[in-house]
Amino acid sequence: MVIPVLKNVSFSMEEGEYVAVMGPSGSGKTTLMNIVGCLDQATSGTFWLDGQDMSTCSENELSDIRLKKIGFVFQNFQLLPRQTALENVELPLTYAGVSRKERRERAAQALARVGLEDRMQFRPSQLSGGQKQRVAIARAMVNHPKILLADEPTGALDSTSGQQVMDLFQSLNEEGVSILMITHDREIAGYAGRMVSIRDGILRLEEQP
Repeated sequence: MVIPVLKNVSFSMEEGEYVAVMGPSGSGKTTLMNIVGCLDQATSGTFWLDGQDMSTCSENELSDIRLKKIGFVFQNFQLLPRQTALENVELPLTYAGVSRKERRERAAQALARVGLEDRMQFRPSQLSGGQKQRVAIARAMVNHPKILLADEPTGALDSTSGQQVMDLFQSLNEEGVSILMITHDREIAGYAGRMVSIRDGILRLEEQP
């Protein structure tokens, strides 16, 4: 038995757009994010990313797309605790087969981009929540993805650290990075260029404040 989570959803994003998705728990936000992130496939309908129909892709092809075209940022950071910040950011490049020298250089550049050039050799336990999230953002961006998917990126942060993360997202978007962000916080959602809400699997356009 298939239980529908998303109902007749029609959603598109332009390249370089910044969209926030709001909604209560159980509304379908995570399902939508998982489909866009090629972690789940829809049981009906189609999803296209960068001109390609994802429903026609094999698991290996989807894995390659996630690696090369999608950056993920999670509420709980998902950093490897025994690895340094630099090693955490290197990880996608390792999977992509990039040489050790190049991945070190690119990971260092990504950490410098998020203001952590002096924390490269620190492990997650030695970093604040805001610093951990910036490491996660550097890791998400190191492969120059087409889109950044952020699931409650400020949910575990204090207001100051959350503001720093939003400033960084704003800067990345101004550089042309597409961002799809899930949040419960309307103030955080206000940073996006477009807001949509989802409730009971139905997507609606929100008025900007």
